[in-house]
Amino acid sequence: MTIEAIRSALLDGIPHGFLGRRGGVSEGVCSGLNVGTGSGDDPAAIEENRRRAVEAVLPGSKLVTVYQVHSPTCVVAEPWPFAERPQADALVTDRPGLLLGILTADCAPVLLADVQAGIVGAAHAGWKGALSGVTEATIEAMEKLGAKRDRIVAAIGPCIARPSYEVDDGFVRRFEEADPANERFFTAGKPGHHLFDLEGYVAARLAAAGVARVDALGLDTYADADHFFSFRRATHRAEPDYGRQISLIGLAP
Repeated sequence: MTIEAIRSALLDGIPHGFLGRRGGVSEGVCSGLNVGTGSGDDPAAIEENRRRAVEAVLPGSKLVTVYQVHSPTCVVAEPWPFAERPQADALVTDRPGLLLGILTADCAPVLLADVQAGIVGAAHAGWKGALSGVTEATIEAMEKLGAKRDRIVAAIGPCIARPSYEVDDGFVRRFEEADPANERFFTAGKPGHHLFDLEGYVAARLAAAGVARVDALGLDTYADADHFFSFRRATHRAEPDYGRQISLIGLAP
């Protein structure tokens, strides 16, 4: 089975792809293109999956990732060894040949580019990172390299969708205390619970930060087990482990 690289028209001309679980060598509950070293998967399979992912998007490039901690921290990518990757949840570059990678299993992967300036970014926007400003930090880091936010375009890849994302009253309060207007991202669920539109929230944060064009792909990781890994789905099924998919963006040499 070949790797499926989902692409956004807004990022046309920039090597990128939101990859799912198809086309990998992992087996069992992490079957497919699992790239998560935090899983209990065979390390050799993970390494091969990562190699395949790179070849599917920007052959011959150097994959650069971060140790994701659900923070608003963004760093400028360097070809650091995997074991020395910094704790952060977003990274940017203006260097051809580096391929930025973000891992997700329900959180929203965001790929950004100022095509004219030749600057790209990738962000891991779970609810904690999104609420604390990870997308804004990514835009600011791109600007420091020479991007202009009114030229930046962004695409939001596969993530858990509103019908699948049930949260409690305390969760909603966090968002409403940050901004009462955030109530629009929640709809009523069963008593004491609500359904959260993570993709819509991330898109709104990008727009409010001055990104003129945002492509929300509308792909639900939880509902589509054939194509995507999902932490929440694995938890609900009482599975012992779960895989992670990767989203990639870089600049061709």
